[in-house]
Amino acid sequence: MSARKADTLGGRAAVVGIGATEFSKDSGRSELKLAVEAVQAALDDAGLTPADVDGLVTFTMDTSPEITVAQACGIGDLTFFSRVHYGGGAACATVQQAALAVATGVAEVVVCYRAFNERSGRRFGSGVQHREPSAEGAALGWSLPFGLLTPASWVAMAAQRYLYAYGLTPEVFGHVAVTDRRYAAANPAAYFHGKPITLADHAASRWIVEPLRLLDCCQETDGGQALVVTSVERARDLPRPPAVITAAAQGAGRGQEQMTSFYRDDLTGLPEMGVVARQLWRGSGLTPADMDVAILYDHFTPFVLMQLEEFGFCGRGEAAGFVAEDALPLNTHGGQLGEAYLHGMNGIAEAVRQIRGSSVNQVPGAARALVTAGTGVPTSGLLLGADG
Repeated sequence: MSARKADTLGGRAAVVGIGATEFSKDSGRSELKLAVEAVQAALDDAGLTPADVDGLVTFTMDTSPEITVAQACGIGDLTFFSRVHYGGGAACATVQQAALAVATGVAEVVVCYRAFNERSGRRFGSGVQHREPSAEGAALGWSLPFGLLTPASWVAMAAQRYLYAYGLTPEVFGHVAVTDRRYAAANPAAYFHGKPITLADHAASRWIVEPLRLLDCCQETDGGQALVVTSVERARDLPRPPAVITAAAQGAGRGQEQMTSFYRDDLTGLPEMGVVARQLWRGSGLTPADMDVAILYDHFTPFVLMQLEEFGFCGRGEAAGFVAEDALPLNTHGGQLGEAYLHGMNGIAEAVRQIRGSSVNQVPGAARALVTAGTGVPTSGLLLGADG
């Protein structure tokens, strides 16, 4: 979608299959094996076979190439294969690219996947260890020498400014953590199944980088998640109710960097998500009041609050109260704080379950869901809806 006018993608493709491995801290198998398991599970869920697939989309950060996954899954010829950059910001954009391919006839059935051993293998939370010379590395060079080495430290800069600007304390972030863990406690697939927390638990958790505490930071997870996208027409002949892609968007804001956009005029918001929000609302003709559930990328709790404000669910500085009031079902799978950190792909799967009516924390009558991808980086978002 153009930032200046609506596109015509909405309603032309749907997510028809979702599949995942178990979510663990030590998978005991390769990332390729995780990807293959997730893709096969998603195809089984869709009632399709590897022979039906002619497109694959993943992240630039994924270690399992499209052609290797195709070979390992028994998929034949590919007419479309693609990757999306910027870590977790790629999640919803994988579905957007799949929908674009389907809508234009470039491919008929496209599988989006992400798989990693993010706990037992490379751990993003350990910070920057080594980078090859690049323009992105040069941008980080303005922050790393001063001790800003990890994602938590980068987010803490914006979080501190947010608190100062609105006269708040770090305790407000606890509302997001408590909400996520409440839903995770009822989700058997969640790592923190049966383990809700309280605001007191949040306030007692140790500092990671002030003003972020341990319970403000997402997990590190081993696992894989896959999604199957095809046309709405074909979806109607498949066994599961389709989640129609009502709108899809990518966004990068002015002065954008990867997690270190500290030289903008204002650090209290997420301009890249604002770009996504404007496109989704304009392209769909919907508003925040039309959403039945929101699955917002929650690698760190402060950025959930900022997203709610960028999308217009509440005013600036008011999101903590909005979450505390349970004004909108939020991250009903438990989010990345409570279920698993799969770079946002498990959040898309939860939105599909809500539209199908099969979530373990089902919102009665849910017919419209907002999903977002990684924040602090160039990002993406989806509006999913019931067919008809």
